[in-house]
Parts: sequence; structure tokens; C-alpha cells
Amino acid sequence: MKVLIIGAGAREHTIAWKMNKSERVEKIFIAPGNAGTKEIGVNVDINVDEITKLMEFAKNNKIDMTIVGPEIPLVMGITDLFRENNLNIIGPDKFGSKLEGSKAFAKEFMIKHNIKTAKYKEYNEFNKAKNDLGIYGYPMVIKADGLAGGKGVLIPESEKEALEALNELMNNKKFGDAGNKIIFEEFLEGIEASILCFVDGDTILPMDSVQDYKRALENDKGLNTGGMGTYSPSVLFNDGLILKVKNEVLNPFIKGIKEEKMDFRGIIFVGLMIKNNEINVLEFNVRFGDPETQVILPRLENDLYDVFEKMNERKLNEIELKWKKEKAVCVVLASGGYPEKYQKGYEISGLENMDMVFHAGTKFENDKILTNGGRVLSIVSLGKDIKSAREKSYEKIKKINYLNMIFRTDIAKL
Repeated sequence: MKVLIIGAGAREHTIAWKMNKSERVEKIFIAPGNAGTKEIGVNVDINVDEITKLMEFAKNNKIDMTIVGPEIPLVMGITDLFRENNLNIIGPDKFGSKLEGSKAFAKEFMIKHNIKTAKYKEYNEFNKAKNDLGIYGYPMVIKADGLAGGKGVLIPESEKEALEALNELMNNKKFGDAGNKIIFEEFLEGIEASILCFVDGDTILPMDSVQDYKRALENDKGLNTGGMGTYSPSVLFNDGLILKVKNEVLNPFIKGIKEEKMDFRGIIFVGLMIKNNEINVLEFNVRFGDPETQVILPRLENDLYDVFEKMNERKLNEIELKWKKEKAVCVVLASGGYPEKYQKGYEISGLENMDMVFHAGTKFENDKILTNGGRVLSIVSLGKDIKSAREKSYEKIKKINYLNMIFRTDIAKL
């Protein structure tokens, strides 16, 4: 089978790495890929938003299955385009992708289908929003409605900070058109956790749990990022909590997408806030999370191609997911200054003979691997427990070097 993976990050490198372990997969293409993916398959010089070119490539190369990594092509409608051309693709349709593409749409979906979430209000005009600052007290949550690369959630702790945040989103267009509409939410206390699920429109199969570290600095300080590390499974989840998530979130979700007539054959990533055994949904993402994927897929025992094939055929009920007993820890190496301004183009050394180092912001140039993004590498290890997996990841990091390399030292420090 020939597989096309769309994307250029550590998530896509991990998917390619896992696909490469399938006896059914003979060739892997990654568009556009990075310095790590080129060691597994063939990098294709097509950007993720060039959906017509991607469709033509899949057709011309007789691709058996396409897997969409990032959200942008999904929100653009790549799934609809591929299916109209009789091409197999993993990802929800354009309508279903609005669950990530619009925060307001996702909130409306949750409320309509009785999925517990924070109180919210949406705004299209700066002055109306300004007048309602602090409507739910402080700290408050301000979200750009559209896509903002995982950084469109701001949590100001005072009216002064809230006004600055609002100005950045709506007037200074920090995230472009994503801030044309914004929402205010009440701030929920508790511990964040994530559940990723395979969905085929009829069946929802939760993957094992993940704990994510969103903030840039130690002890969960600093700005929100796309994620600075993860571990799996999360110590938060026990059988009782998992059952509660199924009953209160996953079952209403699958019922909701059926009622809305979404063609949802893809991944749903559910961001949760948990406090005193109470669950609220913070957000939906309609694709694998990053860096969640980096700890989930190394622990999955199933052949990933088999899972995707059953999803595509709406036969997920025939799959039983199996997980390694080993735990996984991922530490993200980033560029100094991330998630704001940072430099690219620094040579990376020390990557030789190292397994499960998944490339994110890298490129191969003049026989060298160079930094090419904010998050550069995901360093992943398996161990008999979280502590040993954690130690292995930080040992690997000691061998890797590039200018202005930054990372958190407290990932999975339980």
C-alpha cells in the first residue's frame, strides 16, 4: 500500500514512523515533510494548504490512503475534495472540521448536545467586547475564534492584561483573521488532560490517556505554546473517570455528529478540565494532537494502517485497540524565544543512532540538519514506569545540541 501523510511536524514524523512498521505499507510520501521524515519515506514539495495539488499527487501516484496531520487543510475542505475524487483519506469533512476551525461553533455544538463546558459569550466588535471585559471575573479566558496554531487562547489576570490581549487579537491581528471573532469564557480551575479518539461516524474508540504541558516555562508558567511535552498514560485517569468521560463526553459527541450529519472519519482530540471528578470540555481538535501523538503511537500495538482502513470503511467496531504496558514521555526541544520571536537555521548535532527522536521544525540543507521552527524536536522514550521513561528522554537530550536550544526540565516530574 502507498500512503501519503500531509504535514511537516513531529506529529507527521511519528505517524510515518508508525506506518513504517506496518507490513502492509510499501511506500510512504510526506508532504512537505522535514529532515526526519526523509529518512522514512519520500518528502514531497507541496505545502499543506495546496489541497488541489495534493489531490492531484494522490491521484497520479495511486495513493491508497492519505492521512491529514494539521488542521488547516481539513478546515479548507481537503477531505471533501479527495472523496469527490474517489480517494481514501483520514479526516473529517469541512463541516465536521468546524469543531476546530471555529471556537464559537464548537461551543454551540457542546451546548446543543449536552456536553459540559465553560460559560461563554462571542463578539465580533472590539468595543462590545471591551465593555464586557471581566464578565466572568478574573482570570478570564479570551480565545480567537479561528485557527491560531495552538496559541490563540489568552488568560489575562487583570483588566489591564485583558484589554492588552483583546487589542492584540482584534486590532493588531496577532493571529490574522482568526481574531475577527473572539469569545470570552469563564476560567475553569483544575487539571487539564486530553483524550484522543478514532472515529468512523458510528463508532468512537478512545486511545489511552495523555497529559500535556502547554506553558512555555517550568511549573506551568509563561505563555501558552503548541505543547512542550507529554506523557502517557495520564496518572489522572482511572477506570471510573474513563467511564465518566465516555458517558458525558464521547457518547454525546458521536450522537451529535450523527444528528448534524457530519462525515467524521478521523481523529477527535478532546481537551478536558478535571476537578473533583467533574469534567468540562475545553476544546475539540479534529486531528492528532502534537505532542500527544508522539507518546500515543509508540504505545499502540495495533497496525495503524489496519485501524485507518477500518475507519475509512466505517468498521471501527471490528477493531480492539491494544496498548503496551510501557509508559511514554516526550520532551520538546524548542528554539530560544518560542512561542514568540526565534531564529532559524542553526545546525543540530548529536542525532546519530537515536530512536524515537521525532523532527518538528527541521530541514535538511547542504548535508546538515538545521532548525526550522519554534518547536524543533520531540524526544520520546518508553520505560517500565513514567520515571524511567522520563530519565531516558532527558539522557537523550544531553547528546543533542544546537544554538539557543530550550526545553522544560519538569516534564512528567510527578
